[in-house]
Amino acid sequence: MSIRYYISLPNPQVARGQDPAFSFSAQGSQEFADQLQAALSHPNFFERWKNTHVDPDGIDPVLAMVDPGARVSGSQQDLQIDLVVDTSLPGAVIKQRMGLLAGNAWALTDITA
Repeated sequence: MSIRYYISLPNPQVARGQDPAFSFSAQGSQEFADQLQAALSHPNFFERWKNTHVDPDGIDPVLAMVDPGARVSGSQQDLQIDLVVDTSLPGAVIKQRMGLLAGNAWALTDITA
């Protein structure tokens, strides 16, 4: 079942995670969309993050989920970036990936099925 997540980056310049190795580096809406799509659809993003932990086996296996069919589109409204994510991934995975990519500088504005 596909879920659509609507995500807002009110101030994209500060939408950066704490660790530059996992943070957004994007400048425009399409770059933000591409980077999020890669983090959701390929296991290498999660695996790199997992390998930074002292006890990688203690990480919740749900967070390892990826969706090769995940699609993300981006648009810009004034200074704000809006992302629309179509995926089968649960909200916990979206929240974890966005936290790594954008820190706290994002908002989930809506979810539809």
